Amino acid sequence: MPSDSEKSRLDDAARAGWLYFIAGHTQDEIARELKVSRATAQRLVSLCLSERLITFRLEHPIAACMDLAVQLTERFALRSCEVVPTNHASPTSVAGIAERAASLIEVTLRSEKPTILALGTGRAMRAAVEQVPPMDCPDHQLVSLVGNISPDGSATFFDTVARLADLTKARHYPMPLPVLMSSQAERDQMLKIGPVTRVRALAARADLRLIGIGQMDKKAQFHVDGFISREELVELMRLGAVGEVTGWAFDAAGSFIKRSSNLRLTSVPHPAPATRLTVAAALGAAKVPAILAALKGRLINGLITDEATAKALLAR
Repeated sequence: MPSDSEKSRLDDAARAGWLYFIAGHTQDEIARELKVSRATAQRLVSLCLSERLITFRLEHPIAACMDLAVQLTERFALRSCEVVPTNHASPTSVAGIAERAASLIEVTLRSEKPTILALGTGRAMRAAVEQVPPMDCPDHQLVSLVGNISPDGSATFFDTVARLADLTKARHYPMPLPVLMSSQAERDQMLKIGPVTRVRALAARADLRLIGIGQMDKKAQFHVDGFISREELVELMRLGAVGEVTGWAFDAAGSFIKRSSNLRLTSVPHPAPATRLTVAAALGAAKVPAILAALKGRLINGLITDEATAKALLAR
């Protein structure tokens, strides 16, 4: 059984390996991050390789990350939780959580049992899909939780289902609607279309929902990407919105807002509390209020985040 000092050494090697192979840091940057000499940083990266702590993905669970994951699991009754190291040089980089989300996608799609995987959109989801290796999964089904048409009529850039289908050969079902309609009446009418009802019914049976969490402030991606206007963003904030999942805006208690853009949204309804496995990949100080609200409201029962975000959540 390895000694405590050996475990600590392996932890340091795993951190160095993560920074080098996943976060893309140079050995000089790793040395500054870990507060060691460049020669020590080089040896730690070499140790990570020689001990096979990393292949294409980090295999050695870092003790501090594991402890944070256990605490989050216990506090919020989660079914799944993973915490990755924080990239201090780029604290909002999604590389680490995207790698873990990609691993979850891969494990899910390698199952022999036919599986339905429902996906949200956004930068973390897109980055995760790009890390999934080519696979042959014709018995599985991929379904989008969000409309795939932008306000200008073009396909949304961060759509994930079509790209994942290209990589895995799984059958895929996009949501053939704009993310938002011009009115509630128009939305209600469009949701009656046959293909749309079938996609929504399939999504409701998903074995896994993998989504991002968006903040609801002046830098909200839902606004930055042009889905809602500044006036609509301000209205949502006035109504108490702190975040959104697949476009559904919710307040600090994790309750969905019953007005504003939620009345025009075409996304698949989000169960509250989550019934099937629903994992969110999200990090960053700006997203802490939104992630915390989603946890409190049981909108998610799984989380992939980083150390800094995990600590902030546990400190609340």
